[in-house]
Amino acid sequence: MPQERPFVSGFSFVRNALLYDYPIVEALRSLLPLCDEVVVAVGDSEDNTLEVVASIADPKLRILQTQWHPTEPGWRIFAEQTQRALNACRGLWCIYLQADEVLHEQDYDTIRWALQQWADDPRVEAFVLRYYHFYGSYDYIGVGRQWYRREIRIVRNTGQVISWGDAQGFRRQLPNGKVRLLRALELPVYVYHYGWVRPPEVMQRKLRAQHRFWHDEEWIDRHVPPGERFEYRSAYRLRRFTGTHPAVMHERIHRAREWTASFTPSRLAPAPFWVRLSDWLEERTGLRLGEYRPFRLLRYAPPKRCRI
Repeated sequence: MPQERPFVSGFSFVRNALLYDYPIVEALRSLLPLCDEVVVAVGDSEDNTLEVVASIADPKLRILQTQWHPTEPGWRIFAEQTQRALNACRGLWCIYLQADEVLHEQDYDTIRWALQQWADDPRVEAFVLRYYHFYGSYDYIGVGRQWYRREIRIVRNTGQVISWGDAQGFRRQLPNGKVRLLRALELPVYVYHYGWVRPPEVMQRKLRAQHRFWHDEEWIDRHVPPGERFEYRSAYRLRRFTGTHPAVMHERIHRAREWTASFTPSRLAPAPFWVRLSDWLEERTGLRLGEYRPFRLLRYAPPKRCRI
């Protein structure tokens, strides 16, 4: 085991956090205890996102002011913003969170242990984390094939890691120009994803804005009508969440009780037959047939809780 604790960076990107109710402050605050620096690319927003991020006022926080190019497809913009933040990181390990993702303090010891345990092992290029996808309120999580189960959220800073697709994952670019999957270990650590917990009118506005990266206004008006409230009926299956939320989220959750209390999971979309079949098999075997796996998992199972 290495004797010295490795230098760790956190990174993220955000734009219009207030307009679309992103918990970016909570996301960054959940990174700060783990990191020696946190780099966030703040896009040219239509609200006070820059001022809100700067108000965190932590000396470990570094803000990159960036420009978004609305004529580019969304996936390219997201990947570019992620890459800019990653390129500015100086750590051996880099922990990535999107603006609606938060880490729980109960997992900090496990993360610290893993980053130190494999600091000197170049075979480990990344760590895969698991997900809780909250939907409609802070009391329910999406389950089943409709939701991705895990993603790379920690990468070794080799200078060859690139943001991939719509910034959801990462790849390694080799000197010959080819790209390959990262070799990763899975940790028993969860990312708390709050992207589907917004006031209904804000959720509708956010979806319209998001679709503009891929579709024209006619398509958007047809599929996401303006001025309406999001009905929160797009999920197939939900389960009541019985755990605790990260401490940095407690105030936000308390403020939202007035509208989250009205959510009921009884009015959900019917799942297609193939989704029901896949979920049935997964419940009995733990396997998700044909699951997209954008990483190469290494064979090692770390302890459930680790301390250093």
